[in-house]
Amino acid sequence: MSDLERIYGVHAVEALLRHHPRRVKRLWLAEGRQDPRVQALLELARQARIAVGQRERRELDEWAEGVHQGVVAEVSPSQVWGEAMLDELLDRCEGPPLLLVLDGVTDPHNLGACLRTADAAGAQAVIVPKDKSATLNATVRKVACGAAEVVPLVAVTNLARTLEKLRQRGLWTVGTAGEVEQELYGVDLRGPTVLIMGAEGKGMRRLTREHCDYLVRLPMAGSVSSLNVSVATGVCLFEAVRQRSRP
Repeated sequence: MSDLERIYGVHAVEALLRHHPRRVKRLWLAEGRQDPRVQALLELARQARIAVGQRERRELDEWAEGVHQGVVAEVSPSQVWGEAMLDELLDRCEGPPLLLVLDGVTDPHNLGACLRTADAAGAQAVIVPKDKSATLNATVRKVACGAAEVVPLVAVTNLARTLEKLRQRGLWTVGTAGEVEQELYGVDLRGPTVLIMGAEGKGMRRLTREHCDYLVRLPMAGSVSSLNVSVATGVCLFEAVRQRSRP
């Protein structure tokens, strides 16, 4: 069992059972939990012929790094896609693609929140560099509330080179930087777009900036100078959604 991961939380486990049931090897529930949400998980596990066991809540507390809600699944290792996945995604994309790039976001809570927002906004993928970046783990999946099972996370060796390839395929790269004059709301996001968010505190790296067609900022009216990267990601993605929904 040492090669298995433990995923916890109702939403994260339900998403695995619905979208990737073959990855789930065993489902553990806290003793005494029999509410409707758990009954739904039990039915999904029964359909997929997944073994179900019970443990004392304090034992599940030791297994999970956060709030597990009395639900823990032992699953095969997480799937992080390689760069070749991008071509496949773009080839089958019916409308103008929308991709999200996180340039060195290291906090798993931020990555999970960005995956959740990317799913809500209809983004085709989230792209991260392989090095010095958060990757899929139990915390990310818990915060993502199931989005980590449906939005591909693509890890690339050279982010600048990947951005150049996307530009060659006709996508416009839009990076965020607090010191520039151009505001987000003045850029057309209706076409094939790559939205690029910088790392917590440091922002985008120099090479990443050099591969942006546009640099934009979010207008800040209060005393704070910037937003948390996951909040800023939501603002940017849903501005693209707003523009694309216009007649």
